[in-house]
Amino acid sequence: MTPLYAFYGDDFTGSTDVLEQLAEGGVPAVLFLRTPDAALRARFADVRAIGLAGDSRSRSPDWMDANLPGAFAALSDGGLVHYKTCSTFDSSPHTGSIGRALDIGVRAFGGPAAIVVGAPHLRRYVAFGNLFAAAGAEVYRIDRHPTMARHPVTPMHEADLIRHLAAQSEARIALVSLEDLHAGRADAAFGTAESNCDAVLFDGVSYDDLAATGAVLLAHGVRFAVGSSGVTRALVLAWQAAGLIDGAPAHARAAAVDRLLVVSGSCSPVTGRQIARSIADGYAAVLADVPALLRGETAEEDRLVRDAIDAVTIDGRCTLYSAQGPLDASAPAAGEQLGAALGRVAHAVVRATGLRRLLFAGGDTSSHGVAQLGIDALTWAAPIEPGAPLVRAHATDAAIDGLELVLKGGQMGGEDFFETVRRGGSD
Repeated sequence: MTPLYAFYGDDFTGSTDVLEQLAEGGVPAVLFLRTPDAALRARFADVRAIGLAGDSRSRSPDWMDANLPGAFAALSDGGLVHYKTCSTFDSSPHTGSIGRALDIGVRAFGGPAAIVVGAPHLRRYVAFGNLFAAAGAEVYRIDRHPTMARHPVTPMHEADLIRHLAAQSEARIALVSLEDLHAGRADAAFGTAESNCDAVLFDGVSYDDLAATGAVLLAHGVRFAVGSSGVTRALVLAWQAAGLIDGAPAHARAAAVDRLLVVSGSCSPVTGRQIARSIADGYAAVLADVPALLRGETAEEDRLVRDAIDAVTIDGRCTLYSAQGPLDASAPAAGEQLGAALGRVAHAVVRATGLRRLLFAGGDTSSHGVAQLGIDALTWAAPIEPGAPLVRAHATDAAIDGLELVLKGGQMGGEDFFETVRRGGSD
C-alpha cells in the first residue's frame, strides 16, 4: 500500500507525538529508527504513514547537508514529506537549524513548502506569525517563555517565526494569517504566494484553523512541510473531510506495570519537578556523575547499571537522572554523549532485569539513548498524555522486542507523570 504521508522527526520524542496524532485519526503508521530496507518495509506493508526518527535537532547544518537528502529520498514515496520539529520551534543557525532543513526540503521536493507550527492539542499557538507556548497554567510568547527563552542550547529570542527563520535561511516566506483563515481566504493567499515564495507559514490557534490549513495542503498538492505535529493533525482532518481515510480512531488503555525505569537527561524545570515528585512517591533515585560520563569513564556507567538493577529489583521503580532542573549557564552542551551513555545503561538494565516499560525524559536523551537499544521500529500502543504516548518496540533482540516506551520532551507532562506512565495513563 502506498503511504499517504511520510515524516522525518528531528528528535525521537517529537516522532512519537506524530504516531499519536495518526492513531487518533485511525491511520496505521510505523516509525523506523533506521533507514528501512525492503525487508523491514515489508514487515509493515499495510501502514498508511511512515516515519524515520532522527536527531537533527542536535546537529549542525553541515551534518544536515550530508544526511537529510538521503533521509528525505528514503521517504519520497510517501506522499507529502514532513520535517517534524518541536512545537516550540527552537533552533539556531548552528544547531538544529530548521532553516537549513527547509532549504534542503525545498530543493528536494519543490516549493512552496508549508510551515505549520501551531498545535492546539499541545497548547502551542501561532498568531500573526508569532509563536506562543504554554508553561503550566499560563501561555507565553515564546521569547518570554520561562524555559524556552533560556534553553541551554537553542534559546528562543525571537517569537516572529519568519524573522527567526531568516537567521537560518534565505528562503522567501509568506504568511497565511488568522484573518485569511477566518475569512475563507487561505487557499487564495497560498495561491498568491506560490509564484514568488519558497515557503508559506500558516497561523493556527484552533482545530478549525488546522482543518483549513490541511485543505489547502491537499488542494495545492504540497509535497514538503516543516513544523510540529500540527502538520499531522491538519492532514488527518483534511483526509477525513476528503474521504481519503475512514479508519476508526485507535482506542487502547495501557495496563499498569509493577516496575518502571525512568532515564532522564533533561534539565527542564518541568522534569525537575517530576523527578522530585517521583522520589517523594518512593522511586529509588540514582544520580549520574555527568562529568565522569562525559570523560568516558566506563566505571561510572557500570555503577549506574548496578545501582539501577538493584533499584528495579528491590523497589520496582527507579529514576536515573543527570540533573534536577536548569543547569548553570556555563555548563557544556553534551546531549549526544550524555544521551548515548544513559542509553547504554538503560539497555544493560533492561536485559538484566527483563523490564518491559521504560521512560526516557528529554529530547536529546530520548534520541541518543533509544538509539542504543537496537530497536528497528516503533508503533503506537496507547495514550498516556498528549504529546507523549506509549509506543511498542519492534526488534530482533527478544529482550527488546515488545518493550514499551514513553519518550517525553522536557516540557511534557504533569508533576506526577512518571507514576502516570507506570499506571498506564491518568485515572
